Amino acid sequence: MGDGNQIPLAANVLGTIGTVLWCIQLVPQIWHNWKYKKTEGLPASMMLLWASCAVPFGIYMILQVGVTVTVESNFKEPTLISNVIEETGARSCSTASELHTSQFTDTKNKVLTPICHSNYSLVKVIMVVAGACLLCGSIEALFIFTLRIPYDKGVTWPALLIGVIAAILLILGLIPPYFELWKRDGRVVGFSWVFLSIDCLGAFFSILALAAQSSFDILGGILYISVIVLEAGIFASHIIWRIRHRKLLRAAKEAGKTVDEMLESMEGECSTNSPPGDLESGRELDSQHQEKSSPKPGD
Repeated sequence: MGDGNQIPLAANVLGTIGTVLWCIQLVPQIWHNWKYKKTEGLPASMMLLWASCAVPFGIYMILQVGVTVTVESNFKEPTLISNVIEETGARSCSTASELHTSQFTDTKNKVLTPICHSNYSLVKVIMVVAGACLLCGSIEALFIFTLRIPYDKGVTWPALLIGVIAAILLILGLIPPYFELWKRDGRVVGFSWVFLSIDCLGAFFSILALAAQSSFDILGGILYISVIVLEAGIFASHIIWRIRHRKLLRAAKEAGKTVDEMLESMEGECSTNSPPGDLESGRELDSQHQEKSSPKPGD
């Protein structure tokens, strides 16, 4: 690592902004999950991949900057510190909020209705998250103590390989949302727009920090650009969906309903109103069944 005084001031400022944004990005998503008491549309595999990349990112960080992290090295490698803090903290909480089956009270029917996909109790969620953190910490410590000796001797390719794995896991985490978009005709459901905006801005400021340095980190650049492109695709998909379904949005606004309520009512009307052809075919099937079931004269 180079001397911190050689790092331009612009890189320090931009890197700090990117680090702060990536450290707090999932707080709005956790609040969104708690507020609406559901995680439909937010892939659990996305959170699992993002939480998993904390292990190789932690190994890469400690091998690169050592156990004692200086302020200058934090600015030079903004992605390392921010990912370790974020994945081990906020993402564990977000994953826990997905596992736990929250319930809300229906004021009209006076009943509790589960609206999350899993039936994990709070105790089981705590046990799973605590066990996962313990397992990840053990794996991270094992790799750090194993690779520390060759790294000090100048063998750095294992650390680079682990950094590449961490970047791949982080990028792969943004692939599952596209399957959700495909199932909903491009509509984004379950995501906090504040979370996506903060995450995209964190990557944007971080890549500006890399550009402001004397040397460009290729691995970090690929990571940041991939995050920006994939999240921009999520934004674009929902904008296109809103343009295509602007009449539905206008009708929902005039009726004082949400889009989900309008879609549910439309699906109910389609299921109850069958086409005339289906009715005629149904009558023919009924008549054939009656002819077969009716006794013959010789019986």
